[in-house]
Amino acid sequence: MLEVNALSAGYYHELVLEDISLQLPQGSVLALIGPNGSGKTTLIRAISGVLPLRAGSVKVAGQDIYSLSPQQRARIIAVVPQARSIPPAFSAEEVVALGRTPHLNWLGKVNGKDMLIIEEALEKMDLLALRSRAVSELSGGEQQRLFLARALAQESPLLLLDEPTTHLDLQYQVSLMQRIHQLAHPTKEELVKGMQPKTVVVAIHDLNLVSRFADQVGLLVDGKLAALGKPEEVLNAGLLSVAYNLPLEVLKEHGYTLVIPAHTPARNNS
Repeated sequence: MLEVNALSAGYYHELVLEDISLQLPQGSVLALIGPNGSGKTTLIRAISGVLPLRAGSVKVAGQDIYSLSPQQRARIIAVVPQARSIPPAFSAEEVVALGRTPHLNWLGKVNGKDMLIIEEALEKMDLLALRSRAVSELSGGEQQRLFLARALAQESPLLLLDEPTTHLDLQYQVSLMQRIHQLAHPTKEELVKGMQPKTVVVAIHDLNLVSRFADQVGLLVDGKLAALGKPEEVLNAGLLSVAYNLPLEVLKEHGYTLVIPAHTPARNNS
């Protein structure tokens, strides 16, 4: 579904990403991890097509995204960025309806089919009961689910999320990541109803959420892909300690990988 080949990108005279290559099949979640400034957000922007490349290519379902118009890209790629600006008076339903924009005719009006898709997106995010509520009246967790619902309404096979769990408490972080994982791994009943598995790329800081919900992990360090593989392969104490410049331990608990700071003896200053 997603093929990134020898990608290099940056801003003005600064090269942020260099020689990034990866492939991601349909129905999987790739977590991008790495210290602040490693290039996670830049890679999301480059894959989405809004940041011109210095070199390389990005293909989604075999299509070079940089050869497509913005509307064509929006039909195959949905993005939930860190910075979101929506008029607070918009209702939840109006926000989700914005996701239908790439599919509307020149009149820009939603039809019956669009409304069904909007309602399905609201329902998947447990927001149907809040459809008439203003954005300003929603909690942080509800707003995060709302922006994910807007992305679902685009019906794009590739979903890019830039730190979606930021500013959420632990309950909402886990709940949101469960929903994201379910989008890539629909149930048999959902498949029978015609739901297609999403391919998801998510930039995230919490390594323990990564170990639980990601199918693949890409570790970025100084703009380069230091490691790419399954969580148990990339969430390695030696690899992570070097990347984050901090001694870390990796434990196995109940089938999950747990990353914690390594115990270091207290200094005796006497």
